[in-house]
Amino acid sequence: MPFLWRDIQHGLFYFDKGILFTARELFTRPGFSIKEFIDGKRIKHFKPLSLVILLAGIYGFLSHYFDINLLSNNFQVSGSGEKFIQTKATLEKMSEWISQHYSILTLIQIPIFSLGTYIAFRKVGYNFIEHLVINSFIAGQKLIIRLITFPLFLWFSNSQNLKVIARFTDLAGYLIGIWTLLELFNQFSFVNRILRTILSLAIAILIIFILLTITSVIFLS
Repeated sequence: MPFLWRDIQHGLFYFDKGILFTARELFTRPGFSIKEFIDGKRIKHFKPLSLVILLAGIYGFLSHYFDINLLSNNFQVSGSGEKFIQTKATLEKMSEWISQHYSILTLIQIPIFSLGTYIAFRKVGYNFIEHLVINSFIAGQKLIIRLITFPLFLWFSNSQNLKVIARFTDLAGYLIGIWTLLELFNQFSFVNRILRTILSLAIAILIIFILLTITSVIFLS
């Protein structure tokens, strides 16, 4: 028990080591911090996959416990009749499933975004595993933003403003991720970094769109 308590303290509460140190680095010098981690300076950092699993688990639990509709900013159905009722019930089931498996879905997205950065920044020489590390930290950034803004999700859970809050949160997550990539791959010119970052996001979003389309057809069929 003393060993476990010390481990929890070092992992969660110390500002110079663990999750708080990693969170601070990811929002002050994200690209440089991730580059140092890849280069082997890892002793102070919380492990990237563990970070994602922990944060996604917490966020998934909160969303499920407080019944926050995670799909409200992406889907909107209207109409009447049996087909409308069936579609609405299916979307509610999808939202519930996402809440219960949020950490899994977050982990699934990491290799997708990693494929995008791997293709767009292949000249840097990082292997695919290293791109998994990069995008795990970026996923951690997005989850931290989600957790910070969760009180807003809770406050506006039963209003139309929930969609605005969700989209603002998503936009903030993408902007911090873009900043991270621009800072990390600073060996390219600024314009080159912008173009490569856009390419990496386009690849990932295209893959996600295809997967979501297939999933929606399966759920609604």
